[in-house]
Amino acid sequence: MELGLAGRRALVTGAGKGIGRGTVQALHAAGVQVVAVSRTRADLDSLVRECPGVEPVCVDLGDWEATERALGNVGPVDLLVNNAGVALLQPFLEVTKEAYDTSFNVNLRAVIQVSQIVARGLIARGAPGSIVNVSSQASQRAITNHSVYCSTKGAMDMLTKAMALELGPHKIRVNTVNPTVVMTSMGQANWSNPQKAKTMLDRIPLGKFAEVENVVDIILFLLSDRSSMTTGSAVPVDGGFLAS
Repeated sequence: MELGLAGRRALVTGAGKGIGRGTVQALHAAGVQVVAVSRTRADLDSLVRECPGVEPVCVDLGDWEATERALGNVGPVDLLVNNAGVALLQPFLEVTKEAYDTSFNVNLRAVIQVSQIVARGLIARGAPGSIVNVSSQASQRAITNHSVYCSTKGAMDMLTKAMALELGPHKIRVNTVNPTVVMTSMGQANWSNPQKAKTMLDRIPLGKFAEVENVVDIILFLLSDRSSMTTGSAVPVDGGFLAS
C-alpha cells in the first residue's frame, strides 16, 4: 500500500531507540523530512549517520522550559509521533514522588506540550495534520508493579480522545497505538524473566510479543491519508491480548 508520505515533515520524540528509532528510519525511507528528538546525543549521532538529512534535537522532554527552547521554533511540522516514554516499575506501596513526577512529566505532560507546538503551527498555516501517540495495552489492563505507568497510559488514551475532539475541526487527526510488550531494549529489560514473560504470553492468543516493525507499520498507516477517517481511536498491536 502506497502511503503517500513523501515530501512531508514529521517530528518524532523518543527517536533514539526502539519504536521511535524504527519510526524515523521508516519515515526517512518513505521520503519524509524528519525531526528526531531524543535526550541522548549519542543515539542521535548514530541515527543521523544511518539516515542522512534527519534533523536531530537533543532535549529532555521532562523539562518544560528546555523543551520550549528546543522545539518552540521547530518550523512547519505535518506529522507528529509522541513516542518518548519511561517505565519506572515499582510496587504500588513503594511508589515514590520522583517516579510519579518523572513518569507523568515525560509520558503525558510532554505529549501535551509538543502537540500544542505542532498543532498551533498547523492551525496557523491552515494545514491538515496527523498526530500518533504511542500508548500501551497497559492503558486498559492493570499489570503488577506498573501502577504509575498504567496510569500515564490510561491518561494518554483519554487525552488523545480530547485532542481529537478539539483538533478535528482544524483537520488534525489524533490516534494512539497500544502495543503489547515490544522487543525493544526497554521491553527486554522489563520482561527478561522467563516466568514473568510467561504470565503475559499466556494471555496473548498469538503467543508472542511484538517486534518494533509491527508497531511502526500501524504508526505509518495512522499518519497517512489512508486513515483519513480515523481519529480519536486506540489501535491495539497486542496479538489479541485485549480480547482475551
